[in-house]
Amino acid sequence: MEGLLVTGGAGFIGSNFVRLALERTSGPVVILDKLTYAGNTESLAEVADDSRVKFVQGDIGDHAMVEELLRQERPAAIVNFAAESHVDRSIDSPRPFIDTNIVGTFVMLESARAYADELAGDERSAFRFLHVSTDEVFGSLGAEGLFAETTAYAPNSPYAASKAAADHLVRAYFHTFDLPTLLTNCSNNYGPYQFPEKLIPLMILNAIEGTRLPIYGDGLNVRDWIYVLDHCEGILAVLERGRPGESYNIGGDSERTNIEVVDAICDALERSLPAASNARLSDRGISGYRELKTFVDDRKGHDRRYAIDGSKMQRELGWQPGRGFDEGMEATVRWYLQNRDWCETVQRKTAYNRERLGLEE
Repeated sequence: MEGLLVTGGAGFIGSNFVRLALERTSGPVVILDKLTYAGNTESLAEVADDSRVKFVQGDIGDHAMVEELLRQERPAAIVNFAAESHVDRSIDSPRPFIDTNIVGTFVMLESARAYADELAGDERSAFRFLHVSTDEVFGSLGAEGLFAETTAYAPNSPYAASKAAADHLVRAYFHTFDLPTLLTNCSNNYGPYQFPEKLIPLMILNAIEGTRLPIYGDGLNVRDWIYVLDHCEGILAVLERGRPGESYNIGGDSERTNIEVVDAICDALERSLPAASNARLSDRGISGYRELKTFVDDRKGHDRRYAIDGSKMQRELGWQPGRGFDEGMEATVRWYLQNRDWCETVQRKTAYNRERLGLEE
């Protein structure tokens, strides 16, 4: 595989994918990112000097810019990570989710279609447009069952609805225009470079500082978790071996309630930074991180359970996640302990103080 255009490549999953692509492939990687609060060049510092990397700051909704970029760079594939992705923010302000996740994806598809129509021979047959989506498009599961690729869409938040709309556009461009699209729907990601508004980095950083660990509702909402590098390896497998027009569920096979996730974080922190040696806790007479857990009002429209059936990935592409939840959590906690500068920088740049979002009435 030759060059890639990676949209949203300065974000959490995108920046991890860029590093993996540089390690596993030989072609150039062009990164297109708007650099909103969740996209940071600091997340690309390790690869900034790589001669194969080109960074372009821009909006996927800018049709003229995207078309010109495709003409200039001539990628063999587009991997579309660019998205507004935090459910709580979509409750506060849905409009950016419509603009980026729906309109932006439409612009990328239109630009990719025009670009692909100019290709011929092997270049045309090899071209791919891979759109990265979420299991949230499927809605909420009961106590049993798994989301399969054939599960009907039933989004319950503005974020999920915007991603569902984008998924439908991707499917339509394959069936109507013969654009060789690929679609992936993943479970909840965790790992290095995740913006601190999300559950796991928020809990890690709050715990380190001895502040409360807010758990929504009764804490028994269930998510399937996947370590971000496993997800990126799954995306690369789909890009290299997936069948155009198909969708693939990428799951971690690691269902946990929110309480179980928070407890796992507290236990991993205890092994790496014991509460007894953390003055933020010991000076207040707090003997363990679990004592910081606090239950708060639930999120509006909070889906009860997500879980992914990843058997198609294993059956057709020979892929399955390589890291268990406990291993991934240990690595994640260590990364945040060792990269406090990154955390402080991205929060300072965005004036985000780890306050709760999604409370609009």
